[in-house]
Amino acid sequence: MDKKSVRDRIVEIGIVLVVRASPDREALIAAEAVSEGGIPIVEITMTVPGAIQVIRELAKSNASKVLIGAGTVLDAETARRCVDAGAEFLVSPALNPETIEFAVKENILIMAGALTPTEIVKAWKAGADFVKVFPCGQVGGAKYIKAIKGPLPQIPLVPTGGVNLNTAAEFLEAGAEALGVGSELVQLEALKSGKREVIADTARKFITIVKATRRRITPATASAVS
Repeated sequence: MDKKSVRDRIVEIGIVLVVRASPDREALIAAEAVSEGGIPIVEITMTVPGAIQVIRELAKSNASKVLIGAGTVLDAETARRCVDAGAEFLVSPALNPETIEFAVKENILIMAGALTPTEIVKAWKAGADFVKVFPCGQVGGAKYIKAIKGPLPQIPLVPTGGVNLNTAAEFLEAGAEALGVGSELVQLEALKSGKREVIADTARKFITIVKATRRRITPATASAVS
């Protein structure tokens, strides 16, 4: 999938599953379960044991056509290894110009991490396709996104941290392009007990919120159409 198609898919779905610190087998189960629930986008972070191998396995057995990303990418060398394993997009938790430069050179979509207005602008000017605002929940949540979008409406923001079923609509109404969601989407208890349907059902609830919210908000505040 080319970069434009990856970007369009992320905007269309509006939710990116962020898998952190799970055993490799659980990471695979989480990806499959959310895909069944309508979210075929997963970010395997480098905090997952054997993360690059998980990406490789997902890429090899990708019958469900899950869009596979690599998260917590802190440098260009790690980015290279992830792309070689099959990652179709990259995500960083903080601003790292070298990683953005690598992604731009290789024509790979990157969601670069930033928090302050200065970092957000730097990431965008460096060539980031999206700017991941992290940890968003700790600095005001949806209100913070709305404040940033005021002077910077052209920068597509993806808040991560503080996003759940109760706040997802608020983030979208504030101008978020998409949402990064972790444990609020894949509950640890459901994952450990193998209750895939619970995870899939939560995914469906998030998708319902995204679609309903996008129908409500006006073209002036929405950058995507459900």
